[in-house]
Amino acid sequence: MIKRITPKTVLKYIRWWPPLLASGIAVESFNDDLSIVTVRMKQHFFNTNYVGSHYGGSIFSMTDPFCMFMLLHKLKKDHIIWDQGASIEFVNPAKGTIRATFKISDERVREIEQNCLNNFSHRPIFDVEVIDENGQVVARVNKTLYIRRKDAKKRFPKKVNT
Repeated sequence: MIKRITPKTVLKYIRWWPPLLASGIAVESFNDDLSIVTVRMKQHFFNTNYVGSHYGGSIFSMTDPFCMFMLLHKLKKDHIIWDQGASIEFVNPAKGTIRATFKISDERVREIEQNCLNNFSHRPIFDVEVIDENGQVVARVNKTLYIRRKDAKKRFPKKVNT
């Protein structure tokens, strides 16, 4: 029998996942229930662009998997969760160490569960700000997830698969 890897173990070692490793992205901290995760990216030659600030693609990468990962943990095995879309607004040049803190409250999780019970699927949007060492916003990211219950096709048989 294969032992299941815990979400906490994944967060501790996710920095070695090639897309994050290549940009110097690491999970800095998370709380026990995974409702808050903070990610950081130190500036190095390999994630700096031509004008001396963080490469925008690396900033976008540091915000990629965490909302989905947190909800996979909170909604357990009853739901299908995919990243569906994202947008980023670059506000100020990003230099030095930058951070993004992801927060998903229990109330938001209950809201998502309720929406998934009442509808075939749900597409919540999560907003996160990327902050520099001085507390200045350098980017704003909006993540849209696609979420549905695994039994949605049985519960909504006439619904088109969307």
